[in-house]
Amino acid sequence: MIPLALSLSRSPASSVFSLPLDGACRSAAAVRRHGPSFAYKPAAGICYASQAVELFPSLYPEIVVRDARLEDCWEVADTHCGSFFPDYKFPLDLVLRIDRYIALLSGFSVPPGCMRTCLVAVNSNSVNNSFSKCGDPRDARFQKYNLSRGSIAGILTVDTVADYLPRRGPLKQRRTGIAYIANVAVRKEERRKGIAKMLVQEAEARARSWGCRSIALHCDANNLAALRLYINQGFKCIRVPEGAKWPEPKIAKGVQYNFMMKLVPKI
Repeated sequence: MIPLALSLSRSPASSVFSLPLDGACRSAAAVRRHGPSFAYKPAAGICYASQAVELFPSLYPEIVVRDARLEDCWEVADTHCGSFFPDYKFPLDLVLRIDRYIALLSGFSVPPGCMRTCLVAVNSNSVNNSFSKCGDPRDARFQKYNLSRGSIAGILTVDTVADYLPRRGPLKQRRTGIAYIANVAVRKEERRKGIAKMLVQEAEARARSWGCRSIALHCDANNLAALRLYINQGFKCIRVPEGAKWPEPKIAKGVQYNFMMKLVPKI
C-alpha cells in the first residue's frame, strides 16, 4: 500500500511472503494493459513503496506478473526493504534483507483452509547476471552482499489468512471468503509503468480463483497517489466503528490507515 500491510502472521514491517509450494508460473498477459503514473512523494517518514496512479493508456509488454519462485527470494526481500525502509544504512539494511530472505525460505505454511501467495512483476528487459544496486552503492561493505539480478520490478502478497481483518463473533473466529492484499512495492526505477495496477489486478484474479467474494487492504491515509490507484480499481473506504479495535499493520509510529474493500467481480 503503499505502504501496504503486506505479511505472513507478523506485521508487514517484520514479515515477508510465503511462496507456493509448486512454484507455478502463471502468465499475466490478461493484465498487461495499463498506463503510466505520476509519482507522489510522501511526507518525511512515509515509505516510498509503489506510489503510482494510472492515467494514460500505454503498453509495457516486457512486464509479466507471476508467482514468486524460490530463486526470487532475495530480490523479493530486497524490493520490500528498499521500498519500505529506503533510508536504512549498512549494516541495518543488510540485516533487514537477510531477515526477509530467511522468512521467505521458511514461510511455506499457512493455517488449514487458507491460501497465500507472493506475486512478482518481472521486467524481462532487466534480467541479467550482474549485481544490481541495493542499499548504499557507495558502501563497499554492502555491495559484496548484493545478490539481486535486477529482474523483479514489483511485489505483492495476497492471502486468505485474515490476520488484518476484524474477527467474527464473540469467539473471535477468523473471517472467510475475503482475500487480503499486502506488501505492495515497486522498485523506484520501475515506477510510472502501471506495475502496481497489474499486481492488484492479478491479486483479484487469484482471489476469484480461491472463491473469495471480496478483497481488502490497508492504505496509508496520507498516500494520495495510492488511494487514487485503489479507488480507480473499485476499492472503497470502510468506516471503522468508533471504539472498535480492528487489526491494522504497524510499519511506523503515527501512520494512519484507511481500510478499503471491494467485491471481487465475477467473470
